[in-house]
Amino acid sequence: MNKSTDNLLEELKAFADFGEFYNENKSEVAAVSLSDYLQELITKKRLNKADVVSQSEMSEVYVYQIISGIKTNPKREKLLCIAFGMKLSLTETQELLKKTGYAPLYAKRPFDAIIIYGLAKRLSVVEVNGLLFEYGQETLG
Repeated sequence: MNKSTDNLLEELKAFADFGEFYNENKSEVAAVSLSDYLQELITKKRLNKADVVSQSEMSEVYVYQIISGIKTNPKREKLLCIAFGMKLSLTETQELLKKTGYAPLYAKRPFDAIIIYGLAKRLSVVEVNGLLFEYGQETLG
């Protein structure tokens, strides 16, 4: 996987036949499961799963189900809790959202602006929920 998304998009638009494009770029468009991506981040960042679970402020069983792949389609808010639990950067969080088919965070949306602020300031889920509540937004749960 060496091509940027922009490069891949330009190639996709240029190919006359999708089959040719796909055969030539199969490894570039391969989907990575949420579980695999989370495991990759945990390994790369040398995180302890128990700490991630604890800092995500969600049910231990639920977080382990997401990480292990049993729960494959969690809500966006739950993924954000995991992002805070893993202490992901904004860039890493945006990538997590993209890989799972959710909209990236958008600073013009009040909810998203608070999440972006929380990620930038390395706030906890509890602190972010306090800000969300204070500004009349739904909390992460």
